[in-house]
Amino acid sequence: MNPKKETIWEFDLNIIREYFSNTDRQGPGSPEITLKALSFIEGLTEKSKIADIGCGTGSQTMVLGQNTSCDIIGVDLCANYINQLNKKAQNQNLQDRVKGVVGNMENLPFQEAELDLIWSEGAIYNIGFERGLNEWRKFLKQGGYIAVTENTWFTEERPAEIQYFWQKAYPEIDTISNKVAQMQKAGYLPVATFVVPEKCWTDYYAQQPQMQESFLKKFKGNESAKQFIAYQQYEMALFRKYKSYYGYVFYIGKRIK
Repeated sequence: MNPKKETIWEFDLNIIREYFSNTDRQGPGSPEITLKALSFIEGLTEKSKIADIGCGTGSQTMVLGQNTSCDIIGVDLCANYINQLNKKAQNQNLQDRVKGVVGNMENLPFQEAELDLIWSEGAIYNIGFERGLNEWRKFLKQGGYIAVTENTWFTEERPAEIQYFWQKAYPEIDTISNKVAQMQKAGYLPVATFVVPEKCWTDYYAQQPQMQESFLKKFKGNESAKQFIAYQQYEMALFRKYKSYYGYVFYIGKRIK
């Protein structure tokens, strides 16, 4: 199976948002992995401020809220996602410290040196890893942290099929060593890197066949929706075939300049 369109950006944004609004997380991850990354962050207090950029519906935002005493702002372009995040915060009695706002990661609503921690799971690719690291750094206090997940090659060489797919989908995909070098060049001290476990991907994909069936029923006759599901199915098939060559890596850095 090879869908007609070669990148997710070729699809109607409303179709993409509708599909992912039904997932607890909009990408592979887990509360345990969020907590593991958080364990590398030092010095957070009740006076600290965290921004979760590209927060989606806020599952990881809630984990941060439950395990810190900080004020947390989730930022996402999709108003539906932000509504879901704010409902979760209210349901968990976190609304006094955790809230979501509709915003663009290319024009964030923060002042320079306002934040102690920038978080972004599965979202920095929307602006690009290097660009995000460079443009967001000014919002961090000196000594503040950034923690992001990024799709990454695990090997220096890989089969042509998966190389072609990701070079089209996300040309910035690179190896761990090159990503760490980019973080250092952007003015951060690399603190930690670790691979997001395969289970996070398999759990994420396991929920999708049923979602896809419901989605196709809802958008029956919509060719764009049909092609989008074909693209998702192809991506899933590629992961099963080539999962030893790529995956998410958590990158954690500390602002030093």
